[in-house]
Amino acid sequence: MKNVIAIIGGTGKAGKYLAETAIQKGYKVRLLVRIPEKLTFADPNVSFIQGDARNADSIYSLINGCDVVINTFGQPNRAKPLYSETTTLIVNTMKELEIKRYIGVTGGSLDIKGDKKTFVNKLGAIAFRILYSEMILDKKKELQILEESKLDWTLVRLPFVKEHKESKKIKVNSLDMPGFKISAESIAQFLIEQVSCSSYIHKAPFISN
Repeated sequence: MKNVIAIIGGTGKAGKYLAETAIQKGYKVRLLVRIPEKLTFADPNVSFIQGDARNADSIYSLINGCDVVINTFGQPNRAKPLYSETTTLIVNTMKELEIKRYIGVTGGSLDIKGDKKTFVNKLGAIAFRILYSEMILDKKKELQILEESKLDWTLVRLPFVKEHKESKKIKVNSLDMPGFKISAESIAQFLIEQVSCSSYIHKAPFISN
């Protein structure tokens, strides 16, 4: 059994529910946080590393001794995209430490060969490519890094995230976004399920409520 989960982005929209969900499922958790004061709970099964996801020493300290890495790193839409840079650092460190299981998140606007999106979802993806072209290109690069990594990766594609805690049925589709919103708690639930599930290894499923 994979017992220890490293979480990057553990104080973000979805990330803050990940530790809670993981503990409920019997895992130990290690969080990377820049500002420890943002942590709103304490538990003997949770430890944290103070650092930055762009720093090699921080990533090494975080994932050394862990079995799984969950990456929910996020940043403002208009900021210079750092997703591929951060993922490259994580992947290289995982290889060095011989950790295989990687679970990450990305936007539902990311197009992948074989998708069969509805007309509305295609329009949404086009709009994102126009409005956030630099970010979309960086997220495509992130996917390529994972595809070439030889890790057991899963990249979950998300719609609009509702930040409040709300448990609802989770819809999963490999080819198209099945809904327009998802709760942060549902994201956490799905990501933690993937720790012991092999159904979506080397895949990028869409999820929604």
